Amino acid sequence: MALLDRTIVKLLPAVPRPVVQRLSSRYIAGPSVDDALRVLADLNAAGKLATVDVLGEEISNADEARAIAGQYHDVLARIDEEGLDANVSVKLTALGLELDHALCAEILENVVSDAAARGSFVRIDMEDSSTTERTLHLYRSLRADGHTNVGVVLQAYLRRTYDDLEGLDNVRLCKGIYVEPASIAYRDFHEVRANYVRCLERLVEQGSYVGIATHDEYLIDEALRVVQGLSPDRYEFQMLLGVRPDRGDQLVADGHRLRVYVPYGSHWYEYSLRRLQENPKIAGYIAADTVGRVLHF
Repeated sequence: MALLDRTIVKLLPAVPRPVVQRLSSRYIAGPSVDDALRVLADLNAAGKLATVDVLGEEISNADEARAIAGQYHDVLARIDEEGLDANVSVKLTALGLELDHALCAEILENVVSDAAARGSFVRIDMEDSSTTERTLHLYRSLRADGHTNVGVVLQAYLRRTYDDLEGLDNVRLCKGIYVEPASIAYRDFHEVRANYVRCLERLVEQGSYVGIATHDEYLIDEALRVVQGLSPDRYEFQMLLGVRPDRGDQLVADGHRLRVYVPYGSHWYEYSLRRLQENPKIAGYIAADTVGRVLHF
């Protein structure tokens, strides 16, 4: 199956753009904030929470970073106005991290403060390993300044992650999708799984709130074991929009909180190709789902 997933990914650039758009429509809300809000309302109606990501990490100047931040302020306002159960997830490179650390810190704090005023929450996404230390520094600085409505993401495939968990209050734990050298990242599938479980156990033991972000059935089962007996307000499961929705429905039916990651924006094509190229397993999920729908009709 892994070989098939990688083959699908290699063929993606040759697939006509309209076809990619049709295939990705289930996994990206659309180009506008109205598209995202429509999806959020549907998710809430199904008993699911959501987090919104504005697509467009590639920025080259401060004006572009502020423009993306402006979209987040708009999203937070619309979520508040419409009474939706959703928050936002930000990538620091989109907010100027590679341009100017101080600029990024300023923009990020403004978004977090806006969210706090609206009773909302901001999740700081983790990107490739070159940003890990700076991302954790900004997260810890915000928490030290009294911003309790902010969390961070850690990636189980990085060897440093278990040690990074110390003192973190709110973490989304995922496997990780960026290609990293073996000197800093586990490359073996089973090693990544094992470290994910080890990190999850530590987060629960130290009393952190944890977002269990995975579509891997083995890890879902292990997570259910680890959180057994915990209050439902101590954790949540997290999945990508359109990926394994039936499993998500079952988690909700069993009484677990489930948050769905909802990306939207004009950069849908770049996001689609990059996401699938970085994580061939997701390409396999989507291809299997698409074939299933075609056969169904």
